[in-house]
Amino acid sequence: MSLVFDHVTLGQRVLFGSGRAAENLAAEVDRLGASRVMVIASQSEHSVAREVAAGIDVTVFHDDVAPHVPVTKADKARAAATENAIDLLVCIGGGSTTGLAKAVALTTGLPIVAVPTTYAGSEATNVWGLTEAAHKTTGVDDAVLPATVVYDAQLTLSLPVELSVASGLNAMAHCIDSMWAPRTDPINKALASEGIRALADGLPAIKADPHDVTGREQAQYGAYLSAVAFASAGSGLHHQICHVLGGAYDLPHAQTHATVLPYVLAFNAPAAPDAERRIAAAFGTGTASAGLNDLRVVLDAPRALKDCGLDEAAIPEAVERILPFVPDSNPRPVTSHDLETLLLAAHSGETPAGT
Repeated sequence: MSLVFDHVTLGQRVLFGSGRAAENLAAEVDRLGASRVMVIASQSEHSVAREVAAGIDVTVFHDDVAPHVPVTKADKARAAATENAIDLLVCIGGGSTTGLAKAVALTTGLPIVAVPTTYAGSEATNVWGLTEAAHKTTGVDDAVLPATVVYDAQLTLSLPVELSVASGLNAMAHCIDSMWAPRTDPINKALASEGIRALADGLPAIKADPHDVTGREQAQYGAYLSAVAFASAGSGLHHQICHVLGGAYDLPHAQTHATVLPYVLAFNAPAAPDAERRIAAAFGTGTASAGLNDLRVVLDAPRALKDCGLDEAAIPEAVERILPFVPDSNPRPVTSHDLETLLLAAHSGETPAGT
């Protein structure tokens, strides 16, 4: 059978180097010819943002950041950009910070330079998300893809081990979901496989020694690959489930992804033999689920949606919210009963299949 596929590679500049964030950011601001820069960083990242932006002239620092990008927060940031005649957005932080910069870029067309401090991966995708009235809306628009990403593993040293694990497993979810997402192809499957390998090497190193920059570099590298694969392949079943849960019930983003992932993998892998082989090979284990579950044990990963704040009584409603968004391309049909069974297992934290 001949190999036929249609692949789109997004254009983006990536600068990777530990201890070089301030230097690389200043060089990018100069290269882009920006003169009025808005730095978006949460209050908790304020000192890091000041340090990274020390070499550039900042017109305004904006710190009103919240998870899942509420529309009210997006409108406030857009107004700040307009009022200050901003010509470049710089976001320094995790996925929520990058998401807010994307929300501004979506309506203003302003370019973004992203400086990630977690392994969220949003910086390498053209996917945006906004939340209003407990409903999260996502979309795809090349206008929100950051022009440049500045990676510096030293900026992740302050990320606690527990958050590093959750964020890294969120990146792992990008890899695994890319194996059966609507636009999956051999190129993003290859990127996702290498992303799994890098994350499976890097995250245990962070767990063993939180000050190990080498492990954090591998995790950042894997997170970038995971996001590139995800941007090409699109949102699979896992991400549709987590987007609904996060937006509707205000659950923590990374922890929710880390918790749900093994249950989606156990559900889909038996019906996706090629993905099963690729994922297992990347982990170096006999089965995909065994590789992921073994890694989760080593990392002491988040285990149950009840710990993320999901009320078991909300699960039937969640099922009805998720069902319309299940991709037609999923390897196996998904019924409301399937979703309820999956969410109940994830809620209680029972051991996923394939251990």
